[in-house]
Amino acid sequence: MIGRIIETDACVAEGAAFLARCEPRFAAALRETGPLPLRRRADGFEQLLSAIVSQQVSVASANAIWARVCNAGLSDPGNVRRASEDDLRACGLSRQKIRYAKALADAGLDYAALRGHPDDQVIRTLVAVPGIGQWTAEVYAMFSLGRADVFAPGDLALQEAARILFDLPERPRERAFREMAQAWAPWRAVAARLLWAYYRVAKDREGIT
Repeated sequence: MIGRIIETDACVAEGAAFLARCEPRFAAALRETGPLPLRRRADGFEQLLSAIVSQQVSVASANAIWARVCNAGLSDPGNVRRASEDDLRACGLSRQKIRYAKALADAGLDYAALRGHPDDQVIRTLVAVPGIGQWTAEVYAMFSLGRADVFAPGDLALQEAARILFDLPERPRERAFREMAQAWAPWRAVAARLLWAYYRVAKDREGIT
């Protein structure tokens, strides 16, 4: 069964209001962050390939590599399948990322069908593809599919924001954080947006960019 789909700013605002009612610290955080962003993205091969390209490199490097990939016409699965390793390497992809790009192109994912699958099935389908980990799958579900109740407890910024907001002695570990987030259902994806926004506020307050 599929729950709520976040499609508009009004959906995010509804989720934020729910979280503020059920958790006073979220209400306080919202007063500092202001309205939360929608952050909806397109779904499909291109989004996942972009996520693979962005892994373990700076934002600037990822943007430069992705621009070369797009200019070479290699954001299409058919073109990636036909491309040589030299073609992909010329765009700036490492040997490992070339393997991941080829695996994604060969996976034959039915992106339209994914839109109708339950959250856990979406995650399982995506992490079965080499190069797509739990975090990437969860972020895709949240922002490309608009799933309102998906969370990413392995995200370090979310962990740090929770540590600060909830006055924890240390960052919550992934398993404990996943359990903690259950209290924020059915709007865990909005809780993630709020914690990411609060992370920026907290770091700005500390003078950290």
